[in-house]
Amino acid sequence: MDEKGLGDRLQTARRKAGYTQQQLCQKSGLSYSTLAKIERGAIRSPSIFTIQQIAGALNTSVDVLLAGKTSQLAKKRSKTGISFVYFDVNGCMVRFFQQAFTAVAKDIGVSPDLVETTFWHFNDEVCRGDMSMDDLNKKLAQTFDVPQFDWQPYYLDTVKSITETVEVAKWVASHYKIGLMSNIMPGFLEAMRANGTLPAIDFDAIVDSSEVKAIKPEPKVYEIAAQKAGCKPSEILLIDDSRANLMAAEKQGWHVLWFDGYAPQESVRRIEKVLEF
Repeated sequence: MDEKGLGDRLQTARRKAGYTQQQLCQKSGLSYSTLAKIERGAIRSPSIFTIQQIAGALNTSVDVLLAGKTSQLAKKRSKTGISFVYFDVNGCMVRFFQQAFTAVAKDIGVSPDLVETTFWHFNDEVCRGDMSMDDLNKKLAQTFDVPQFDWQPYYLDTVKSITETVEVAKWVASHYKIGLMSNIMPGFLEAMRANGTLPAIDFDAIVDSSEVKAIKPEPKVYEIAAQKAGCKPSEILLIDDSRANLMAAEKQGWHVLWFDGYAPQESVRRIEKVLEF
């Protein structure tokens, strides 16, 4: 890493943003000593996590501060041979959307059990791309006895980012190739990336079940994901909250790690341990 060049670019970006060193320290959470040393080029190879903190505080990208060198950093391999990491979305990247069932029930005057049962009846078909969102909404409207219905706004309004996963995903993206692999309805990933629910990461591969016409744990979706990753199955790690999905990936020769959405900090520690290099 060009420490002097990094320091010069950081200083330029800080001044352009109108911050003193003390103000940037407060905003980024770094100590004054650390920031000052980075600007002087006195710290050899500051951690990518530190650079991410600074970039976030300056509302710029890591790539800008590193002058395009992030692509070189993101080519590492863990001690266990992992070079590509897939994150599941629901239950890993974002907190699951059960609250949406309650919101729907309250708005239209039906029981939450009816909403949830009806939803899961059609979920796989829609996520596989066999049923359109229009058809799903028509069936839901018919079941709920309302003139019209739109599931997506309820989902987007209630689903929340898991902060711990967002941060570790940024770290992963700085060291490894990274992707999303989700059983998801059409258009939902794009909407979550657009509204900031999903992190602003330049993913190397996105496996949207509704686009590839296959869902986890079907073998086909893992074959497609491996092709998109461009590496051997033994080099891929899947992080998922579903044991069934993980078992299917393991049968394909992938590394797997179960994510506990109720204990994200512990799950993040296990991710960091698995991805040691």
